[in-house]
Amino acid sequence: MTDVYMNEKFIGNVDNPQNFIKKIKEERRRARVSNLVNVFYSEKVDEVYIDYSNGRSRRPLIVVEDGKSKLTDFHLAQLENNEISWSDLVQQGIIEYLDAAEEENTYIALNEEDLVNEHTHIEISPISILGLTTSLVPYSNFGQSSRLNRGSKTQKQGLGLYASNYLMRMDTDVNLLHYPQAPLVRSFMHDIAKNDTHPAGQNVTIAIMSYKGYNMSDSIIVNRGSIERGLARSSFFRPYSVEELRYSGGLVDEISVPDKEVKGYKSEEDYKYLEEDGIVYPEASLKEDDVVIGKTSPPRFLGEMEEFSIAASTRRESSSSIRHGERGVVDMVTITENEEGNKLVRVRLRDQRIPEVGDKFASRHGQKGIIGSIIPEEDVPFTASGIKPDLIFSPHSLPSRMTISHLIEVLAGKVASLSGRHIDATSFSAEPQENLRKELLELGFREDGTEVMYNPLTGEQMQTRIFVGNMYYLKLKHMVANKLHSRASGRIQLLTRQPIEGRARGGGLRLGEMEKDCLVAHGASLLLKERFDSDKSVIHIDEETGDMSIMDKQGRRRSNKVSSGEVNDVEVSYAFKLLLDELTSLGIYPKIKLKSKY
Repeated sequence: MTDVYMNEKFIGNVDNPQNFIKKIKEERRRARVSNLVNVFYSEKVDEVYIDYSNGRSRRPLIVVEDGKSKLTDFHLAQLENNEISWSDLVQQGIIEYLDAAEEENTYIALNEEDLVNEHTHIEISPISILGLTTSLVPYSNFGQSSRLNRGSKTQKQGLGLYASNYLMRMDTDVNLLHYPQAPLVRSFMHDIAKNDTHPAGQNVTIAIMSYKGYNMSDSIIVNRGSIERGLARSSFFRPYSVEELRYSGGLVDEISVPDKEVKGYKSEEDYKYLEEDGIVYPEASLKEDDVVIGKTSPPRFLGEMEEFSIAASTRRESSSSIRHGERGVVDMVTITENEEGNKLVRVRLRDQRIPEVGDKFASRHGQKGIIGSIIPEEDVPFTASGIKPDLIFSPHSLPSRMTISHLIEVLAGKVASLSGRHIDATSFSAEPQENLRKELLELGFREDGTEVMYNPLTGEQMQTRIFVGNMYYLKLKHMVANKLHSRASGRIQLLTRQPIEGRARGGGLRLGEMEKDCLVAHGASLLLKERFDSDKSVIHIDEETGDMSIMDKQGRRRSNKVSSGEVNDVEVSYAFKLLLDELTSLGIYPKIKLKSKY
């Protein structure tokens, strides 16, 4: 007997689970059972699961009976003439929605010509096995699946026109591409998703070749002339907001230029961009630590005696300043109120981002890389017709990652730019590669997309023909200006005296064991000495017993044990002193043997 569960609740048993499931499916296709019902038989545990609960992910498939699709040319003609609709096909049991569980009991064909008697369903379109973003990748059936997955993710990080009303928005961490373009080589999903209204990339001329070793591995080389003409330029927006809060006892925040008497007053230099109302003026050019909105707050804590004293009236500084490592121009200032009726001031900064070494780029095929070098236009190799590529891409990252789709797009992009038309690159049903090659030959180029190129430094013809074409490239949000960080001195942790963490807090890099080992391996002994001497501490060691000394009531150093030995001052790193203290707190009392350093 096979147990049957409905929405995870036990409802009974059946003798023949296969016939039971078959009967439910037949009734569902005759519309006697709701099409929301899905049924699944698990052979492993010998249980049947019937499910019609909310929240399941379901997808439509064409029903197959006796090796033939139930969707015929007659139905397609009716659909074209608007005689029937999609819901009619579902009602007639021609198309049915399956959830992830029921899909385990099915055998799905990709194309109609692949059908055999064992098949239960057929895909409506092969592209429907891909998600929305993944289906935008051109020629994705010629690429490795893991790269396709990565290509889907990189598209979400591409800069573009994310919203048409961006000037009225105060979104955090926003990037806007200055000259976004629609792709020349595209999938039909591009039109369905209406991606032309919010494009996120640019069509670039690309040459696949090595150049002086600057595009090793994942590096790309960019033509400086292309950047000067506007390639991959973007704006970074960052909002700052301050609210006048109300506290108990009638105390309130105040947005104004802080007085010098205020606790935590910075300097006049920091407040120089503020107007009389304490808010920065539009188009002011600010750098890190400059105050955007001046604000003072009442003291955090009031003592019992302080409540009526002069100290109680002392306010503290709580202004909003530019983040560490950022800069920008004041783009917009808004003054409004929140739901509680408190004054709310918002200031948006913009910063123009011109591509620089370290900025991240990617194609739609998951071939991501950073700029390794920006070379002057006069040093860029050129074709016989005088074309200079915008990007030089390494050929070594193609065979290992098996992104053949990347190469086909370059070829298709070349045809598209020369013929002045869009190329259909929908997965599984794209324009054949042979047709593109034939068209390229007719346009006066080699069918394989390669061209003779010349060395710009010597003027000599290169020995090998170079693969040159056009493709859609994305600038990603990972820019070096948002990540670059350095510091000389600054805040440290109280316990360990190591630098604090985090770029936003002005933190540094901790020199740990492995970092120390690395410096040792490189023979950088003086650097290590300087680093470990910078936080030196003095401990008092009894020469005879090796114990650390303590101070008595008279302020004299003496050993923990009665000893006649001399107490010596020893310089150690603070980290070592902390270790000794921690061992002592655990009940492990360390002894230190002293030797003469001479």
